[in-house]
Amino acid sequence: MVTVVKYNAGNVLSVVNALDRLNEKWIVSEDKDVILGSDRVIFPGVGSAKSAIDYLRANHLDETLKSVKAPFLGICLGQQLMASFSEEGNVPLLNIFDAKVTKFDSTLGDKVPQIGWNTINYGDNPLFYNLPKVAYCYFVHSYYVPQCKQTIATCDYCGVSFSAALNYKNYYGVQFHPEKSGKIGNQILKNFLELKC
Repeated sequence: MVTVVKYNAGNVLSVVNALDRLNEKWIVSEDKDVILGSDRVIFPGVGSAKSAIDYLRANHLDETLKSVKAPFLGICLGQQLMASFSEEGNVPLLNIFDAKVTKFDSTLGDKVPQIGWNTINYGDNPLFYNLPKVAYCYFVHSYYVPQCKQTIATCDYCGVSFSAALNYKNYYGVQFHPEKSGKIGNQILKNFLELKC
């Protein structure tokens, strides 16, 4: 069973629709026991980092999410909330990944936010098994996680090569939306669902 975390930011509907396409059983919950007892946890997100982290802390979900032992996947804002700090609202975050979330510099020529398809450059990680050499994914974001020691894939936009995906122990994060990224996204989700602890 996959638990999709329910909190004050989310892209829950498209995520559960993607899980349905993969014939995967799921539940949407913010209950500590449900989350910690799950086979997999997906942490989606769309919206503001400050309001999202404030909600997590007020409902004691921050410590719950940091205690998950099963494979864990943060998507978009979900990945950003797993970093140490965000410029969006100047707030400390979950500190799973050792990186500071930064805003794109719109003076460099590209439109901010990045909205649309872009290629990811990925390394040897089970999250990317069976992907083609050129993999396009769908992005919608104004902030990004810079490259750091946990970076497992990158993407180039607005003059920077940023973290398109991260991995630390059982925790994975992707800046793009796999649930909106067609066959590539479905394969990435399938790979996540097949990860071993």
